[in-house]
Amino acid sequence: MLTPANLPAVQQQLAALELDGWLLYDFRGTNAIASGLLGFNGLVSRRVFAWIPREGTPIGIQHAIEPGPWSQWPSEWQLVTYSGWRALESEVAALVANKRVAMEYSAGDAIPYLDRIPAGVLELVRESGATVVSSGELVSHVYATWTPAHRASHERAAEQIRRIALETLQLGGERARSDSPATELELQKKILADFASLGLHTDHGPDVAASENAANPHYEPSLAPPRHVREGDTLLVDLWAHEANGVYADQTWMASIGAPSAIAITVWDAIRDARDAALSLLHDRLSRGEPVRGAEVDDAARAVIEARGFGPYFTHRTGHSIDSRELHGSGPQIDNLESRDDRLLIPGCGFSIEPGIYIPGQLGMRTEVNALVLDDGLLVTPKEIQHELIVL
Repeated sequence: MLTPANLPAVQQQLAALELDGWLLYDFRGTNAIASGLLGFNGLVSRRVFAWIPREGTPIGIQHAIEPGPWSQWPSEWQLVTYSGWRALESEVAALVANKRVAMEYSAGDAIPYLDRIPAGVLELVRESGATVVSSGELVSHVYATWTPAHRASHERAAEQIRRIALETLQLGGERARSDSPATELELQKKILADFASLGLHTDHGPDVAASENAANPHYEPSLAPPRHVREGDTLLVDLWAHEANGVYADQTWMASIGAPSAIAITVWDAIRDARDAALSLLHDRLSRGEPVRGAEVDDAARAVIEARGFGPYFTHRTGHSIDSRELHGSGPQIDNLESRDDRLLIPGCGFSIEPGIYIPGQLGMRTEVNALVLDDGLLVTPKEIQHELIVL
């Protein structure tokens, strides 16, 4: 959240990017970045703006009937009140006229995770003579980065969910050879019970998928009908959780119940090598102090899978931002497929690396680790990642 204590750091970024200020906008929760920075809770049912200048103190614009969302706005910062649209437009124009302004905007919707401002609002701002540019680099530095406490919470959660994943795979293998094989849903409920016992939280999931069901990257187990995990299956476990007020850890693990098929071995080798190519690029660039962008990391992983002949079956980005607030965050994505994310991966930015191959009707495989850019390199979690297909 924006405070008098961290305002100077934000203003340093504005100066470095040669911006006059950052104009935040929200209406009914359309801009989670703005509401997170402003400390809003609940519905914002009227339009709001906040101006963060390169120099001086911020100015908020609230509606007369809705002061509630601004309860955490510092008392020493100005808060302007409006009722009608004429007053609102006049106040906005007075703040940004003829200035170079950052907003949550991405030209051509190239980075949809950033594109939170309606076209009409952009028109309103531009009509004042303002030049609007993307706030993408500001979001990376100010909104998405982790603190040391965030890192510590993530590392603890990562080791816990690694253990839960391995135990779940083991249980699936044991039950497959018994008179009562486990269903995907039973294994999912086991994971959720483990989360609860450890004080971990998740917003949905996890995903437990056998063989052909894993070919759907967003599959969710159900009772209609239940899918039992049996000898000969491949088993995917994708789980994500965080401590209270902590940062998510997100991992995917793969196993074969019995000896894996030739196609399972080939697919596993491809996704593992794609993951490792992405990590190698990150390690190499960051250790030399060289810039690296999310799209470049996606390209490195995708090139491996395409060279193995599975390009059409890798249908999603290589990884998503994990910011300090959300599992699928607003920081740089590891993506040059679904979007064109050319933002720099800067110290404090966290994300997943999770290449996958999905062959409809046969099998799906994914391997997933998390990474955090450090001042002098890269942290990868969990400490021990999966190198070989687990055979149960």
